[in-house]
Amino acid sequence: MMIKDLLPIGTVVMLRGGNKRIMIFGVKQSEENAANEAKEEFDYIGVFYPEGNIGLEYQFMFNHADIEQVYFRGYEDEERTEFLEKLAAIYSE
Repeated sequence: MMIKDLLPIGTVVMLRGGNKRIMIFGVKQSEENAANEAKEEFDYIGVFYPEGNIGLEYQFMFNHADIEQVYFRGYEDEERTEFLEKLAAIYSE
C-alpha cells in the first residue's frame, strides 16, 4: 500500500469479520512480537466507535487490507498532506 493511500485519523471503519466499528487514531504503528525481538508494523491503530479510548486492551492494530467498509473519512488538510509527504520520504530511504 502507498503512503498517500493511508486513511486520515478520525476515519470510522468496519474490519473484515468485525461486528463493531473502529475509529482510526494513528497510522504506521509498530508492535513488538511476543519475544520482544522484531517489531511488526501496522497501517493503523484504532479504538471502538463511539466509545473511543477505554484502555490499552481495547486498542487494535490493523492493516488497510483488513478494512471491509469505510463509514466516515476523517479530516484532511494541508498539514496532513505535508505529514504524508514526510512519511513517504522516510519510507523511501
